[in-house]
Amino acid sequence: MEVDGEKSDVEREEEDEESVTDVLKDRFRLSAIPIAEEEAKRNGMEISAPIVACIVDLAFKYTENLAKDLELFAQHAGRKSVNTEDVILSAHRNEHLAATLRSFCEELKAKEPQSERKRKKGSKKDDKATTSVVDISDL
Repeated sequence: MEVDGEKSDVEREEEDEESVTDVLKDRFRLSAIPIAEEEAKRNGMEISAPIVACIVDLAFKYTENLAKDLELFAQHAGRKSVNTEDVILSAHRNEHLAATLRSFCEELKAKEPQSERKRKKGSKKDDKATTSVVDISDL
């Protein structure tokens, strides 16, 4: 839908989205091709270029679906961002992967310093009070 030879905002947004997807797909492909080739070599196999391309496309589609699932899990929990529990939940059909993700998560939490862990938010009333007070020692 063009108005006087110009594209509408919706058309521009769709083109921008497609452009971002194309860039992501290209970067994903550049990263995944060497991995597939190295795995084939490590297992004493040869892999043809069309097969590598097929594997990369399947992996990209899987990643897109995973991202959508993670977003839905976070929304369902009433959050705006994805957390580790969402990632672990996404692996519920693959017990080995879920267990690996859980142990990886526990390792990360163990390495994280206590002071950097998130604290519970206080009430909005407390937030307003703290934002209006400036500690001179911090300056």
